[in-house]
Amino acid sequence: MRKSADALVLMAKESVPGAVKTRLAPPLSAQQAAELNRCLLLDLLEDVASFTVVDRYIAFTPESGASWFGDIAPSGFECFPQRGNDLGERMAAIFAKLFASDYKRIVVVGSDLPVFPTGYLSEAFRALETSDVVLGPTLDGGYCLIGLERFIPELFTNIEWGTANVFERSRARLVQLGIEPVLLPEWFDIDTVDDLKRLKAMDFTGGAQTRTAEFLKRLSL
Repeated sequence: MRKSADALVLMAKESVPGAVKTRLAPPLSAQQAAELNRCLLLDLLEDVASFTVVDRYIAFTPESGASWFGDIAPSGFECFPQRGNDLGERMAAIFAKLFASDYKRIVVVGSDLPVFPTGYLSEAFRALETSDVVLGPTLDGGYCLIGLERFIPELFTNIEWGTANVFERSRARLVQLGIEPVLLPEWFDIDTVDDLKRLKAMDFTGGAQTRTAEFLKRLSL
């Protein structure tokens, strides 16, 4: 049930061995890669659960994972399946669905990344008070967060998703549309062994990444 004018959506994949984090196997086994995906998701969900000033959603894939996500979703989250053939179509469908429900500001984030720095999500929604678009760029040339104040379908077509030029192509598209996005500090997701090493080098003493930290303690790289 809608309670806020703003919505936050986590895009997530069910942690099925052989279907997630495939670029990490090897050196990880398919089972380890799936466990890492699950740890990252659960840690981020736990962190986002405290961000109660917005309505919170999980847009999941595959559709057969409905019961799995229903079991792990914290109280206050609503789950719905992703629709579309590629990442662009799936993100466009999420924004179209929620803008049709009269949300004013919508932020979509990935779930396969470390817990955001303090204030990251608040900054994203604050940015949408003065700009149509906010982006959170990643170290690999993509972005881990996109927020819109209105639906902009052109942002989700004719982009080579999963490549190192996603962010620059998206910015170029915005320039063509006469839109200047707000850019958040650069963050990273976990796709490669280098990403995994960067994650392992992080300081987890704050307690916001407990499951992932425990997984990494058992891991030799």
